[in-house]
Amino acid sequence: MPPRKAPTARQCRLGSELRKIREKAGISLTDAAAQLSTDRTTMSNVESGRFGVSSERVRKWALHYGCPDPAYVDALASMAEERGRGWWDDYRDDLPAALLDIAELEHHAVAFRQVQIMHIPGLLQTEDYARAVFEEGVPALHPVDLRRRISFRMRRRDVLDRKDPPDCTFLVHEAALRIQFGGRKVAVHQLGHLLEQTDRDNVTVRVIPFEAGGFPNAGLSTLYAHGRVPQLDTVQTDTARSSELLDAELQLANYSAILQRTEERSLDPEQSREFIRKTAKQA
Repeated sequence: MPPRKAPTARQCRLGSELRKIREKAGISLTDAAAQLSTDRTTMSNVESGRFGVSSERVRKWALHYGCPDPAYVDALASMAEERGRGWWDDYRDDLPAALLDIAELEHHAVAFRQVQIMHIPGLLQTEDYARAVFEEGVPALHPVDLRRRISFRMRRRDVLDRKDPPDCTFLVHEAALRIQFGGRKVAVHQLGHLLEQTDRDNVTVRVIPFEAGGFPNAGLSTLYAHGRVPQLDTVQTDTARSSELLDAELQLANYSAILQRTEERSLDPEQSREFIRKTAKQA
């Protein structure tokens, strides 16, 4: 099987999970290759995401390693079967890979919690608000690139409309509600759209008011995406230049605790709806 030109984050994750299972079993790469009738180079390429792997091989390797969790193995086998293009691949030649990885992460998540400090969450943004946010970028985007960014942002919202949408909890700081990207008219329309989205059965918005005071990790927006099994959970955090995906066990535990403490300091859903209404009136 030829190597992939640029494996996605999800493809790399599958390989790293297979490596974790092997290492937990105390089996070296060389021994595993010999016992599974393959070569060390092939196994290394699979574990790094450079080579694809069939679901049958995933199950065979997991059985050989003695993995005791059938739900985990089923989830990994399902990842191996995902060979088709996602809608985000239409943008692969135009947008940074990190943005595509976020869309893929959202697509496969069964649920997620997100904290946004300075912006309305991307999945809940209007087109005019998204344009205003992107227009603040430095250096300025070329008009063609700007249109592609906006198009991509709007298509990401489709995950909320599918037959089996993820359960979403958005923790939005008051600062994000009050910063008027695009001016008052755009901001008021955005707040109205945000309220409309809370009517969805799978969407919960909770506001973190200024009076709530401090909370952990307050300087970063964070997405905690739940996979089919806990071992496949992923955290995405924004950085100054891009974004970062985290999946180490301790990192997941820490970010889960961070989000729990942040949620405890936010208003409940109905109080949040009333807060958004008042903010729109004050704008």
